[in-house]
This record gives sequence, structure tokens and C-alpha cells, in this order.
Amino acid sequence: MKLLASIFGLTFVLLVSCSNTAVEKKKKEKTYYVLVETEYGDMKLKLYNETPLHRDNFLKLVNEKFYDSLLFHRVIQGFMIQGGDPESKGARKGKQLGNGGPGYQIDAEFVPGIGHKKGALAAARQGDRQNPQKKSSGSQFYIVQGEKVDSLALRQMEEKINFPKRRELVFAYVEKPENIKVKQKIDSLNRIRAGNELNQLFTEISQLLEEEYLALDLYKFTPQQIKDYSTIGGTPHLDQNYTVFGEVTEGLAVVDSIAAVNNDKNNRPLEDIIMKMKVVRK
Repeated sequence: MKLLASIFGLTFVLLVSCSNTAVEKKKKEKTYYVLVETEYGDMKLKLYNETPLHRDNFLKLVNEKFYDSLLFHRVIQGFMIQGGDPESKGARKGKQLGNGGPGYQIDAEFVPGIGHKKGALAAARQGDRQNPQKKSSGSQFYIVQGEKVDSLALRQMEEKINFPKRRELVFAYVEKPENIKVKQKIDSLNRIRAGNELNQLFTEISQLLEEEYLALDLYKFTPQQIKDYSTIGGTPHLDQNYTVFGEVTEGLAVVDSIAAVNNDKNNRPLEDIIMKMKVVRK
């Protein structure tokens, strides 16, 4: 009887412990919101807990007043509005902006199912050549406006996102000893720069490996993403390339208003659009 009591007592302790852990986790998973004030209206941003590095960095900068008096320095209608360059504060008219930052980058945080729907808050970054790891700028961000995208275009974008995996399969196939003649043919075509023939050969090898390709863990848009992109729009071609770490929950029309302003040749608004930010409750 004492043994049973001990077992049940231990079970109770474990249950209480698990319950306390769940409560602690829930407390840690508090959702944070940031208010962005502009002359075109205010936007409320929800920061995702699924991207903690970007969430915490953004909150830090907002609390430090880093963004106050900075500009939305790059605006492209049908695409996005971008800000967060510290060099934009008090910048002279016409100065090209977009190279400034806090002196550090943030590791990419790509989360399946979180994409570039209209209103998505994402981190800007340097291009792939300088930045193959796709690390984010420490401060520059953009908010997606985008356009509506149909299901056929989304399937094509999935293929583009997954192309590195297809290419890796083809290269592995070519390097196998039994495929030495294929490799020699590719080398020969490369020497004479026969681009069309190389592309055709790549396609033929890809078709041979289609079953293996489809067995891989490929990126696919979720049903919710497909619905969002086809109804409210977005920029799905950026998915899994730039980290999305939040979204606009109020003031989405402000994005449209800012995106519609007149720009110079560098997509900088002719009239400065100054921002101010603060952390707010839901």
C-alpha cells in the first residue's frame, strides 16, 4: 500500500512539474506588438515567437529608440516598403540609402508556413553572392505589399525554391563512376559554352531522377499560404530566402498609402516618410 502511495505520489509530482513547465513556457511565449507611427497613419506589428532572434533584436532596437526619426527609404508599389537604415536619419534629399546598419547581422530563421503575405514584416539583407548564408540585416526591414498570385504561378515558385535540391541530385548523379560518359559530355559542352544543350541535358537527367526528387523534403506552400497569396496577395518568390518575423495586424492600408508615393530613381520617396516606434500591448 505504501509502495502504491509512493508511486502515485511520484506521478503527482511529475504531473505538477510538467504543468509548471507548461506555465513557464506559456509565460515565455508572450506575444509582442510594436506600433509604427507615420504621417500616413499608424501600423501595429505582431512579432512572431517562431523567430526569436529577430523578435528580440527588433524589440531591443525599438526600446532603444533606434528607429525613431529614420525613414522608409525604399518604396516600390506592388512590392514593399523598406526602412531601418540608420544613415537615413536627417539624410539630405536625393542621397542613396540602404547600406547602413547597427554593425551586425542576424542568422536566418526560415519557418515553414510563414511567408511573405501582404503585411508580412521581414528582414532585409545583402545578396546571395556576398551573403550565401542569407543572414539578415541587424536593423533594416521591409513590409510586404505585393500582388495577388494564382496557383499556377505558386507551383512555379515552389519549383524555383526547391531547385537547389534538384541541382544537387543531378550533380551527384553525374559524379557517379558509372556515369563518366555523361560527365565527359557535360565537360565538352561547357568548353564550347553550349548553354542550350547543357540545359536540355540537365532536364533529361532531372526526369530520370524525378522519383528521387519527389521523395525529398521539398518546400510547399501551405493551404493557408495559397489562400493568402491568391486573395490578399504578397511576394511568395521571397519565401525561404528572407526571414519573415512578424506581420501587420492593424493599419494595413497605411502600407498601400506609403507604397503609392512618388519616388526618385533609387526608389526613395521624394518627400521623407519618417517613422517612430514603440512597444505596445495587444
